[in-house]
Amino acid sequence: MLTIKKANERGHANHGWLDTWHSFSFASYYDPRNMGFRSLRVINEDTIAGGTGFGTHPHEDMEIFTYMLNGALEHRDSLGSKFVLRPSEVQYMSAGTGIRHSEKNASATEDAHLLQIWLLPNKEGVKPNYGQKEFPIATEVNKLHLIASADGREDSIAFHGDAEFRIGRLTPGASVVHSGTFDNAWVQVARGSVTLNGKSLSAGDAAAVTGERNLTIVNEGKDEAELLLFDLK
Repeated sequence: MLTIKKANERGHANHGWLDTWHSFSFASYYDPRNMGFRSLRVINEDTIAGGTGFGTHPHEDMEIFTYMLNGALEHRDSLGSKFVLRPSEVQYMSAGTGIRHSEKNASATEDAHLLQIWLLPNKEGVKPNYGQKEFPIATEVNKLHLIASADGREDSIAFHGDAEFRIGRLTPGASVVHSGTFDNAWVQVARGSVTLNGKSLSAGDAAAVTGERNLTIVNEGKDEAELLLFDLK
């Protein structure tokens, strides 16, 4: 079964410096019926104005990923990490027992467009950790790249979660078939439009998938499409 969540059904806030869309309850957007899907707790689509960003703030016991769509993001944290995240790179932060960090647009003038993802850990109280990794998403198209997994296989990021996270970019007319590891999945379209098992999804749309392990994704549009796929227990 596919349950479609349209882009305009998400929570939305525009703070001037930050234009943000929330797939699940977050900050001032609260819906007790929409607190997440399985272990997937947050998918925020953020556009951060040049010269601005999130000041230093804490996290605990959460597995956090950031994926850049456009622009660049400067990260600093209490572990001493200082990096700049760019498109085709994925940032990973295991908050564990506690970490403080800031995220700021690396440009003074250009917007930064990104997706921030939080997953509940399968183990609490772990040692905090930070890393980032580049994947050939833009160059090896028409496939789903394994970004993160519990065991770190296929050179993916190893994290403390009962989930697998993939990203793929499809050229017009291309298709991929995914046979899921688990019976639940979440598909989020970042750019363009696709069909998922015959159902149409555009940028910002998502689908909660239950009881269907075989997913056929087709780019029937005229532009490239990009999507995130989470296999979830």
